[in-house]
Amino acid sequence: MMPDIEPIVRRRNRLRHQHKVVCLHWWGRLQPANARWRALLLAFLLLAWPLCADQSGTEQGINAFQQGRYVEACRLLQDAVTHDPSDEHARAFLALARAAGGHCAEAMEELTARFHSSANPDLARLAGLALVQCMSTAGDTDKALAVATQLEAKYPDDADVLYQAARLHMKAFNDVTRRMFEKTPASYRVNQLSAEIFETQSKFAEAAGEYRKAIAKNPQAVNLHFRLGRAILLESHDPEALAQALKEFEAELALNPSDAAAEFQAGQILNATGKPAEGLVHFQKALDLSPDFAEAALAIAKMRLQAKQYAEAIPLLERVAAVQPDNEAGHYNLMLAYRNSGRMDKAKEQQQVLEKLQRPPEGEFTDFLKKLGEKTPGK
Repeated sequence: MMPDIEPIVRRRNRLRHQHKVVCLHWWGRLQPANARWRALLLAFLLLAWPLCADQSGTEQGINAFQQGRYVEACRLLQDAVTHDPSDEHARAFLALARAAGGHCAEAMEELTARFHSSANPDLARLAGLALVQCMSTAGDTDKALAVATQLEAKYPDDADVLYQAARLHMKAFNDVTRRMFEKTPASYRVNQLSAEIFETQSKFAEAAGEYRKAIAKNPQAVNLHFRLGRAILLESHDPEALAQALKEFEAELALNPSDAAAEFQAGQILNATGKPAEGLVHFQKALDLSPDFAEAALAIAKMRLQAKQYAEAIPLLERVAAVQPDNEAGHYNLMLAYRNSGRMDKAKEQQQVLEKLQRPPEGEFTDFLKKLGEKTPGK
């Protein structure tokens, strides 16, 4: 992929235009000047003429590079470097043209120097991108990753940099995955990785099948039952699927009692299947294991609200708002808790927070927000 070199080309063209204006101005002064001034002006124009010419060898080489004519670009830029070894643009683009033409070995030294030492950020960026490509092509993935990391630190919002980094990380992942399948085909990790890949493709039934194979190979491995339970839920929420998923989360907790996420998922299923008291026990365990588990705190708070236990619900919802300031459900339920406990000033504050989230609900809830604070709702 050709990186964007337009900023450099535009900058050089702008300077070229400015130089032409200066040359034309002084050429117009040459004729009426006396003999002494004519000699001085003529000497100045002879020295400045390379800047006033239509296009230098460097610019011709850059244009050829931009158009993909790498052999021609190498010839033009080599001539430019021979003429002026201090021309950083000519040296940098000569290396870039060599790299683009498949001659990375000849370009590496100059690319490395430009990347690490150039005061011109555009040239340093282009050199770094070329280095990543050359190193990746040569199979030096570790070195390429190191350069890509430096590029991301210097240019965190650059599309070319992020694209190359993404390609490189994808290549590294594919290389390691291939070695894993070749070297350890019977390992449960192969099935686990296969399942995770299926999940990214939304093939949850296939993912569940691979998780089951992994569990059969290593029944004591943690996290497999949890991932299987989640895959089952992602595939279906019918009663049979819920029952199967619950068994997997319970199996995970038998192996790892400190798994707050498994506790929460078990609580969700029990609550959804009409067993809120049992679900509450799991929610509370999840929150005890992970005090910043906002989803668990929110689930308990909703149950407290339904039981009109506002004093117990409010601290939980305040914790949700502190941990996840953009959690709309947390702010909405906190607003309800404040309103129903008669704290209308606090309820209005939550109304304002909700409006700032820029995701206002519609219909009856919108009307409720507009009316909140006009009068205390009847209890």
